[in-house]
Amino acid sequence: MGREKAAKEALNLLRGRLCDPTFVFKPLSDSPESNYSKLKFIISSSVTEACNNSILLLGPRGSGKIAVLELVLKDLFLEYPDMISVIRLSGLLHSDDNCAFKEIARQLCVEHDLLFSKMASFDDNSQFMIAMLRECGLAHKTVIFVLDEFDLFAQGKQRLLYSLLDAMQSITSQAVVIGVSCRLDADQLLEKRVRSRFSHRKLMFLPPSKEDLQRLLGHILSLPLDSTLPRDYAVEFNAKLQNMLADEKFKQTIYTYMDSDATVNHLLRFRAVSYMDLGSGFLALENFKTALPNIQRQPKLECITEYKSIHDTFQTSDYYARNVCLRAFEHLQQRELISFTDNRGHNQSVEFRPVKLLISSYELQKGLKSYRSCPVILLKLMDREA
Repeated sequence: MGREKAAKEALNLLRGRLCDPTFVFKPLSDSPESNYSKLKFIISSSVTEACNNSILLLGPRGSGKIAVLELVLKDLFLEYPDMISVIRLSGLLHSDDNCAFKEIARQLCVEHDLLFSKMASFDDNSQFMIAMLRECGLAHKTVIFVLDEFDLFAQGKQRLLYSLLDAMQSITSQAVVIGVSCRLDADQLLEKRVRSRFSHRKLMFLPPSKEDLQRLLGHILSLPLDSTLPRDYAVEFNAKLQNMLADEKFKQTIYTYMDSDATVNHLLRFRAVSYMDLGSGFLALENFKTALPNIQRQPKLECITEYKSIHDTFQTSDYYARNVCLRAFEHLQQRELISFTDNRGHNQSVEFRPVKLLISSYELQKGLKSYRSCPVILLKLMDREA
């Protein structure tokens, strides 16, 4: 196999790893103190000892909560293939109680080859869930409920959480409720009646330490010696990689990148491998230095800077008072050309709340060109953006 062909195969391998979070987090599961080990112990105890459990996985987005959970579930399915059933809900999709119970009933029906009724009422689905938990418990099968965006389920009347946790009080049920949230105070959102039935177990997912970061990079970027790649090439690739990882300049580059966001998910977006020289077939410090400015771009800030540059170049008099700009902003909102991105921040001034454009760039460009009094500077800016 030629060097360039081997390099292309290695590049495809590395890209595949970057898209596989369960592979990325595998080295962090070795320690008995890791979140992987703790979570696996809690769930496996529920399976083997026929008991109920509930736990929250908390941490910033991209810190590996779902990846570690999927890694644990994958391993448990191999160890207990006929003793586990997983029901997955998302607060973004199923925060409404009626919708959530219907989705639980649907997934239970699919899991046990039963006929699902779309016309079933809220009470019907609730009673069906309780009955299925009882039957699964008698069959020594643990039902694992994964509630992603858990904090959204904690808003409103919390009937789903109460019914689910209350059903687990039965000695015949056998279930585990796993809540996943980026809100560290998610348990404080629970009503008193729900909180009293929750076990208050929490696993905190924090950004990796510098030592963990070094291990992750070595794990992700090292080539396997037992693959279709030439062994001498893989050995040389790994040797050069270890030298690069130990280089202080390389460490500084990585730490600079991680300063803005130290989560693993952010690390996986650092596509330095795409700049690997296929001629030499090896990763180099220059690949990471080249990737750094590209991924640190701030397009919104660049657009504003560009606008000011054009504005100053053409020496226009299009400067407006603050009250005039706010009035124009209100007109855009009233005509539904823009809207606030969310309903939060009512106490903030409107100029500090994020908004989104409700028309396409093409529509905006056509509208500006059809408006005879449109400042020339805006037309030139739109042409540049196009």
